[in-house]
Amino acid sequence: MSATIAARDAFKPNWTARLGLIAVALYSLYAIGQLDISWARLSVGFGEAGRFLARMVPPNFARWELLLEGMIESLQIAVLATVLGIIISLPLGLMAARNLAPWWLSAPIRGVIAVCRSLHYVIVAILFVKAIGFGALAGVAALTVASMGFVAKLFAEAVEEISMKQVEAIRATGAGPGAVLLYGVLPQVASRFIGFSLYQLDSNLRNSTLVGIVGAGGIGGTLFAAFKRFDYDFVCAILLSIIALIFVAELVSGRIRAALR
Repeated sequence: MSATIAARDAFKPNWTARLGLIAVALYSLYAIGQLDISWARLSVGFGEAGRFLARMVPPNFARWELLLEGMIESLQIAVLATVLGIIISLPLGLMAARNLAPWWLSAPIRGVIAVCRSLHYVIVAILFVKAIGFGALAGVAALTVASMGFVAKLFAEAVEEISMKQVEAIRATGAGPGAVLLYGVLPQVASRFIGFSLYQLDSNLRNSTLVGIVGAGGIGGTLFAAFKRFDYDFVCAILLSIIALIFVAELVSGRIRAALR
């Protein structure tokens, strides 16, 4: 008898989770109706998509010089934004770590990081384009802010997970704050920080191709201009080049991660 009761208790239904799933399903149906999503519209869209893709084939690489120029500019934007973002994120992450910094310092720094993360990088790019004008500088600034929001948050969380025994041992020798960070903190988070940085570089490579659409430099501007000219075979060439760039960057970052393990 007791075994039967224990078995029933082990598989007791979670009505809270079930009601939550039902609520999500009902709201999804409501949202579909409010957004006018229907199979008729999807079928029309699929047909238009097929005709659009047919106009993109074969890709046209005749203007390879313009394509190469945009790709190089996007690569430069991504690298510069990543480097600047990492340089700024390192002290921000240390000051935001609650196990190292006092609350009156970590709290406002976490607020700054939250602000950097709250706005999409395209919105930030638009703001910088309005502030400093069109060009790559606006793209670098926008992606630097995005990098700060991502890397600084993850770095602060990594620092909060370290073992404080090593930190206390370094402090017991009479070492100053700089030595404590150099020998007690950074060795414990160095590999994770490198991983965060490589991931952010991958992300910035993808994002740098998009900020150009709002005038912040890079291949995005070339892509947007090709769309406006209905030059879809050149659009296909640009998209294939972007995919190739991201694929190569993924291979390189994977090799670096494997070498650091």
